[in-house]
Amino acid sequence: MTNALSLYELNNRIRSVLDRSMDGRYWLQAELSEVRIATNGHCYVEFVQKDLRSNALIAKARGTIWANIFTLLRPYFERETGQAFTAGIKVLVEVKVEFHELYGYSLTVTDIDPAYTLGDMARLRRDILRQLEEEGVLTLNKELPMPRLPQRIAVISAASAAGYGDFCNQLHNNPYGLVFYPRLFPAIMQGERVETSIIEALNAINETISQWDVVVIIRGGGAVSDLSGFDTYLLAANCAQFPIPIITGIGHERDDTVIDMVAHTRVKTPTAAAEFLINRIHEEALLLENWTDYIYNKVESRLKEELYHLQQLTARLPATWAVCRTNELRKIEMLQARAQNGTEMTLQRERHRLQMLEQRVDACDIQKILKRGFSLTLLNGRAVTDASVLKPGDRVVSRFAKGEATLHVAQDNSEK
Repeated sequence: MTNALSLYELNNRIRSVLDRSMDGRYWLQAELSEVRIATNGHCYVEFVQKDLRSNALIAKARGTIWANIFTLLRPYFERETGQAFTAGIKVLVEVKVEFHELYGYSLTVTDIDPAYTLGDMARLRRDILRQLEEEGVLTLNKELPMPRLPQRIAVISAASAAGYGDFCNQLHNNPYGLVFYPRLFPAIMQGERVETSIIEALNAINETISQWDVVVIIRGGGAVSDLSGFDTYLLAANCAQFPIPIITGIGHERDDTVIDMVAHTRVKTPTAAAEFLINRIHEEALLLENWTDYIYNKVESRLKEELYHLQQLTARLPATWAVCRTNELRKIEMLQARAQNGTEMTLQRERHRLQMLEQRVDACDIQKILKRGFSLTLLNGRAVTDASVLKPGDRVVSRFAKGEATLHVAQDNSEK
């Protein structure tokens, strides 16, 4: 066919059509699936769009950010968002549609809106916090009681980080001479391994949990673009459910990461974390000193009161003794009088009873009975009270008031 087009001609026509119909610039919402920075400073990206339900790719395009634009755009984006310009984030970029006969269809980036990415990051954080709240673990670490003396400190940080050195120096050189026992559990604090590295450190601490009062997660200054590793669900869930209080000092002031939001206490820097612990123990020391002063003053005041009371008692003692002596002497006199009256009444009563007994004894005197005309009959020296015991021929003695007579019992003639 004589009217066939060459590939170059076809691509050239496509380029002409696009140049005429899409000669402006357009704001594009997309996700970065690839970010590659060339040695010459140019940045090559791949934009993708995924299906909301299946997450399958439904659109893809190449993008280019020329070096002169990228050197301005990248630091601006990372400063505003605190997020690295890297694959996996959603962006709103201004693009110019271009088509090259050799390189094909591409999008040239001329501007970026950090607010869109911030919104997406905020949504991601909200989703993580909402999930933790639905699972009932969001505030578990915050609800733990902070130890009164947090001296045994498990520190999660990079071993070579300046922030870790600042933290330890602040603890050991505190102005109050307080003693702390920090131990480093090293972790990677930036990059893709932040999540797994910190979780591994938390697991290592949990194996010796009884040895620690608190956990401190610290990271020094550095690029805020490295904070995305602290905004993951798994890391937040581990921190929220950790059995002892977690203090975070990630080294940024403007935004909170997700683990800041679930940790027991959030401070701005590693140095601030050390100051928090120092102040915590110093406050307890001041409280103890206050109680010591209070007890000392209370005891001193009480001793003064008791001494004054003792002096009053001592001054009142002679008069009190005189009154008591007089009262007791009066009681003794009353008792003596009562005893004397009681003795006389007892003697009189006993004397009367003795007289009655004498009368009764006198009434029983045998001699007086005999004088009244009675006699006493004795048989064999024993008084006879029953006549039937006498037999004829018995010899009895009959005793009278004056003298006695021997009698013989005669035979009773009435029996014949």
